Amino acid sequence: MLAAIAYIVAAWSVAPGFYDGFTPPQPYNFVCPPPQAGANSQPSSGRLNIKIINGSSDPNSAFTDDGQLVIGFLPGAFDATGKSSINVTITPVSPCPTPNGLKFTTNTYLITADAPLVKSSNLVMRYSNVSQDPSYIYRAKSLDGPWTRLPVQQQAQLYTISTQTDQLGYFGAGFPANAISTSTSSNQEILPIVVAVLIVAVLLAGVPLTVLRRRPARAGGRGRRDEDEDEDE
Repeated sequence: MLAAIAYIVAAWSVAPGFYDGFTPPQPYNFVCPPPQAGANSQPSSGRLNIKIINGSSDPNSAFTDDGQLVIGFLPGAFDATGKSSINVTITPVSPCPTPNGLKFTTNTYLITADAPLVKSSNLVMRYSNVSQDPSYIYRAKSLDGPWTRLPVQQQAQLYTISTQTDQLGYFGAGFPANAISTSTSSNQEILPIVVAVLIVAVLLAGVPLTVLRRRPARAGGRGRRDEDEDEDE
């Protein structure tokens, strides 16, 4: 709801051309799509080869081809002893894990590298607008757990959640299973409808404003032409 209100305020503060740039979020590619997801494509994996320069791993980012997970590495993020390069892989996990006491709303991904991570790295996961927002990112060395809850950073972009990790392994975003409620689920279903209605209202309200902006210019143009005709006579 706050996002919808913010959109309305922003829309009224700019020229009508602003409306043309609004687009819905990119559909999420689920390994195990929920019923409300509709048509679904399978998620992508990702690979990265990091160069070793003067004995230190180069800064770089690994990401899935569909952009649903990105992990950024600082200079010297890996122990590069005896290495000429470091390979990082990101793989969506199938079948979807169901950890005891947790509910994941994103895919679970396995991130591996052929060298140990020695510096914390920034991890960003995208999630779907048709699922409940995740509260945390969880990490585990094995699908059997235990799953460690990682501190969440301030959200920089809608439908993303980010954290810092000093280890690689399995990652999934979600919340404690006992946090699920019927009211929250209902709000998730109703919110997209409310947002759509408010956006349509903004678009319709902008039409009279555009017409009013154009009318004075046209009226002024007719007045000048009439004066020119009177001078010719």
